[in-house]
Amino acid sequence: MIQVQIYKEKGQMNRILIKGHAEYAEKGYDIVCSAVSSIVTTTVNNILSFHQSIEVKDENPVEIKVIEHDSITDTLLNNMIDLLKELENQYQKNIRTEEKSEC
Repeated sequence: MIQVQIYKEKGQMNRILIKGHAEYAEKGYDIVCSAVSSIVTTTVNNILSFHQSIEVKDENPVEIKVIEHDSITDTLLNNMIDLLKELENQYQKNIRTEEKSEC
């Protein structure tokens, strides 16, 4: 199962961890993994095309840290989470999102 952990502080996303494998199908044919990869990669590339407001560790787990909040970064990250939650609604056995508070 892919786990998406969204860490917030004072209502703002500060960090996102994406880890695990969907195990929907065998490697190379897993549409859930492909969808998650596409959503995350497109979002990260779009944010970084405007400015360096995030830091990304591109491994398993993928870690996205917000280093500067602005309307573009926040909008794109919120859209990414909405898309991942929609995917979760369709493939509940393969992806889970959860929000956590950072102190």
